[in-house]
Amino acid sequence: MADKKSILAIDDLPLELAIYRNILGRQFDLHIAGSAPDALKQLDTLDVDLIILDIEMPDMSGFEFLHQIRLMPRLMHTPVIIVSSYSSTEFVEHALSQGANDLMPKPVNPADLFRRIIRLVESGPPANKLTQLLL
Repeated sequence: MADKKSILAIDDLPLELAIYRNILGRQFDLHIAGSAPDALKQLDTLDVDLIILDIEMPDMSGFEFLHQIRLMPRLMHTPVIIVSSYSSTEFVEHALSQGANDLMPKPVNPADLFRRIIRLVESGPPANKLTQLLL
């Protein structure tokens, strides 16, 4: 990749953020946030190509964060990968209906995460339901 893509990883567990640093730190312009409110502050001035999002966090859940960014024109098409220990069909359907582009189980498989990131950042902005309705 000639230009490094920018990624924001959000998780309340420092160990998870360290894993993202180790997996992605050299290949991407990686930014980290220990909470959803911190991530929203960073996104005031930060342009990112992709967001990696934990769901269970204090103060604001990943779903609340996802809902907020999907209302922002600048971020409504930014790909989001949810990383969670939840994997039920209901959870996956809910996550996708809320605007997630992909889901991964914890613990993260580094090669799988890298493949998913490349697929999402190279495919361009995904069409969302609102865009489809307007066309």
